[in-house]
Amino acid sequence: MTTPLPVSSPDDASSRALAMSTIAFTVCFAVWTIFSIIGVRIKEELGLSETQFGLLVGTPILTGSLVRILLGIWTDRFGGRLVYTATMLAAAASTFLLAFAHTYTQMLVAALGVGLAGGSFAVGVAYVSRFYPTEKQGTALGIFGVGNVGAAVTKFAAPFVLLAWGWQNVAVIWACVLTFMALIFWFGTEDDPVIRERRAGRGAPKNFWQEFAPLKNLQVWRFGLYYFFVFGGFVALALWLPRYLIGVYGFDIATAGMIGAAYSIPASIFRAYGGVLSDRLGARAVLYWTFVVSAVCCAVLALPATDYAVRGINGPITFHFEIGWLAFIAIAFVLGFFMAIGKAAVYKHIPVYYPDSVGAVGGLVGMIGGLGGFVLPIAFGALNDLTGVWSSCFMLLFLVVAACLAWMHAAILRMNRDAATARTPSLVAAAE
Repeated sequence: MTTPLPVSSPDDASSRALAMSTIAFTVCFAVWTIFSIIGVRIKEELGLSETQFGLLVGTPILTGSLVRILLGIWTDRFGGRLVYTATMLAAAASTFLLAFAHTYTQMLVAALGVGLAGGSFAVGVAYVSRFYPTEKQGTALGIFGVGNVGAAVTKFAAPFVLLAWGWQNVAVIWACVLTFMALIFWFGTEDDPVIRERRAGRGAPKNFWQEFAPLKNLQVWRFGLYYFFVFGGFVALALWLPRYLIGVYGFDIATAGMIGAAYSIPASIFRAYGGVLSDRLGARAVLYWTFVVSAVCCAVLALPATDYAVRGINGPITFHFEIGWLAFIAIAFVLGFFMAIGKAAVYKHIPVYYPDSVGAVGGLVGMIGGLGGFVLPIAFGALNDLTGVWSSCFMLLFLVVAACLAWMHAAILRMNRDAATARTPSLVAAAE
């Protein structure tokens, strides 16, 4: 008679799943944003235009976005432990091969594979949420989202590795770390409760096409627009800020990377706080604060350096306006903070409204947010080429956040009207 393997207590399994998933996501995010640093050197070596540079840094974001729906559904069906590990190993292989790319086309192809690391977010959301009850999912997913700090890890460490050993070795080292993390995750976690129930013969996954049913709801796409700004805007700025700081303020690559990390760190760590706030105050209030303050920050940062000339009594009177680098960093810190809590607030909604489709819905919302991280850097580069104004990137972000605020407010007014006529389910109160 065989002795059954010991099973961890629910609390131990939940804590370990959350901790390991968060660490793994941190490493994945560091790999996902690797071009924010090595892309600057590649641009110099290949003589790329601003638009080509934007496409290069955005290509991994494209892959990491498009695969999120599929990875989320696979996680719902096969479990996060298996899918998470396989995703990390595939991304590590592509990152290693990047070191041997020599042409722009080869680098774009390798970048597509590197982007698989970004798809790990959809896997982690579906995996972690199954270990926690509804009233704790906002906090748990907020803590998991702290893995965004991987962008700061790359900005802080990659410049020093690049200057010492070249950008190729940055790719090799990052690939080795991701492979090691995949092995630790596989041996350090266990399957989620739903997968264990299925293996015990209690329950079966939905039909594959049924997984997509919730995606027909306009509400899901509204959440996606929110995430386009709070996450896509964060990723875009995480990739673009080093280039912006070098071009506007004349910093070297190491200093620009460290200052970029000053933006990325609060935009990552405070996501956990956003989850706590969403559980306590409601996601609606958190998102209102996020969009209003972010709109103000983007409006200020969008102001270009300008020289004014006034015809005075005794001749022209000139004025000069410019946002100094200290003021820029301070405002970027505030913007990053509110983007962070906004990211957690968006994902607070998903397990509440769609508890049986977290993988699919979370994957779509994450895909739209990730596409923001792909489209926006390209748009930033194109706007630089077209307008010649550095702050044009913040002009675009202001338009996006204004659209988010307007749509959210209109939707909430409609829900309030429905609630007054008893047509809105009580579930709204739990999420909003």
